Amino acid sequence: MTVHKDVTRPDAALVEALRGQSPATLHEAMGRKGAMGHPIKPLFPGMRLCGPAVTVSCGPTDNLMIHIAVALAKPGDVLVVDFKGMTDAGPWGDILTASAIARGLAGLVIDGCVRDAIAIRDMGFPVFCRGTNMKGTNKTDAKGDINTTIVCGGVMVSAGDIVVADDDGVVVVPQDLAADTLDKAAAREAAEESYRHKLNAGETTIELLNLKPYLDAAGITL
Repeated sequence: MTVHKDVTRPDAALVEALRGQSPATLHEAMGRKGAMGHPIKPLFPGMRLCGPAVTVSCGPTDNLMIHIAVALAKPGDVLVVDFKGMTDAGPWGDILTASAIARGLAGLVIDGCVRDAIAIRDMGFPVFCRGTNMKGTNKTDAKGDINTTIVCGGVMVSAGDIVVADDDGVVVVPQDLAADTLDKAAAREAAEESYRHKLNAGETTIELLNLKPYLDAAGITL
């Protein structure tokens, strides 16, 4: 068991700037890296989150380490939990949600399930997970790690990395790449805005993205 209480968090202004970028754009800006697997989805459509990660590795039958991590987390943090992909129980529910909200957490990402889904929705707390399961877990076994490097949704996550999520899914921006990723994401958004203007003017995506050579190679004419 390893518990690191101190986390080096990114500058708040950098986190706020990344909040303005979509996960898809950030994923592309990092060379198509950092995206969690398809099973990790918003509990309800429209949920969004952004913040530095507090990481937890625990499970698959006990959630005591999650309770400890919530107590250690700071306002604005996103709890990222490697629950081993286990879907036979929901280690997170309305009580932990109430605690997280009271402590100012920005949301939860868990490679596992949650329960009390309607209550979580009504409380307005963003959760990204594999699904729901009404079965509970024990709270007695302090096995696991907090604020170590984990794998969640197939992506490595270290404490302090920036997690951004919306209806498209979850992306993790390593803290040491965050500023560069933001610059590349902003440039990509500017280019895509130019594309939109050209499309509105009547240009096709075939012309815009220079796809004609691929059509020619396939013997396709328009």
